[in-house]
Amino acid sequence: MKAVATGFLLGAAVVYITMKILQNHGVTGWTGYLQAAAEAGMVGALADWFAVTALFKHPLGVPIPHTAIIPKRKDQFGEGLGEFVGENFLSEDVIRGRLAALGISRRTGQWLSQPENAARVTKELATAVRGILTVLRDEDIQKILGEAVTTRLAKADVATPLGGLLQRLTESGSHHQLVDLLAARAHDWLEEHPEAIENAVSNEAPLWSPRFLDDAVARRIQRELVKLAGSVRDDQYHPVRGALDRFLADYAEELKTDPATRARVDKIKINFLEHPEIQGVVGSGWTAMRSAVIEAAEDPGSDLQQRAREGLQGLGRRLETDTGLQEKADGWVREVAVHLVTTYRQEITSLITETVAAWDGPAASRKIELQVGRDLQFIRINGTVVGALAGLVIYTVTQLTL
Repeated sequence: MKAVATGFLLGAAVVYITMKILQNHGVTGWTGYLQAAAEAGMVGALADWFAVTALFKHPLGVPIPHTAIIPKRKDQFGEGLGEFVGENFLSEDVIRGRLAALGISRRTGQWLSQPENAARVTKELATAVRGILTVLRDEDIQKILGEAVTTRLAKADVATPLGGLLQRLTESGSHHQLVDLLAARAHDWLEEHPEAIENAVSNEAPLWSPRFLDDAVARRIQRELVKLAGSVRDDQYHPVRGALDRFLADYAEELKTDPATRARVDKIKINFLEHPEIQGVVGSGWTAMRSAVIEAAEDPGSDLQQRAREGLQGLGRRLETDTGLQEKADGWVREVAVHLVTTYRQEITSLITETVAAWDGPAASRKIELQVGRDLQFIRINGTVVGALAGLVIYTVTQLTL
């Protein structure tokens, strides 16, 4: 385009020279009109060449004032561009209006409701989850989980809810089924293991006691214990049951009100939590969960991925049809976007400003000239044409009025 614009200038010069030669050989009249037009066209072409060139560099290398504007003022251009973007593209009103017009939640719902799109999102999520779980160190997660569980439960009040639970069980009579089971098991065990009573009596009897007497006492004790267990099992109103009910009711109240009982429960809780096997259970639980999730994430036909796909499709259908949910989702998106823009607008615009400021002046000018220079060359062409027409008009008017 530079060559074309320069060609117009040279063309005007050739016409001007030709007309001058013709006039020197006595050809007058119409040659004056063409000479005036060519002369004015050259003036217009040179003026516009100067104007276009002055934007990007010094014309002919001469440092004329107010030339090479872009290389000299690129930093100010960068600041102005950053401010322009910040005011016209990153303002709160613009963001809210644009997002409100987009209908993001409805469009997202329409997209997610398609099975192939839900499957695609599920696949990407599975890849992300698998990647995260793969790079995490088991010992770090186990330590964090162990400390979190221990710290949380160590601070928790266990005695009060335990007392409330025990009180509800005793008041509703739900513990009777457990008593029935224990009494039945005790009765059967005592019948099937008389040697246990015999060994206990023999170990506690004095050395001078004859063996037959120890066996007789053991058999008597075993029969009485079997009889007692059977009575407790069969009689719902047995005194032992009543005593157990009273004991449980009193203990439930002590758990809620008695400091000594509560302190004992807390001590048992702490010892339980600090036991190495409990920490091992937390660690093994994490390892098992991690392996299960990775395995499910790698298997497209796993129940986890199937449920995820169905859940995403269901969410998509709701977003597509539920106007209330759409308003909530769109409002959330708008608020998040506005927060990000208002919080980081300065950083975004400074990125533009700093990027432009880091450019080399001549290189930046060259980049801009390559982008818009083709259109700027039309200014030179138009200057040549318009100058020639203006010169022709001026010469014609002058000839008609003189």
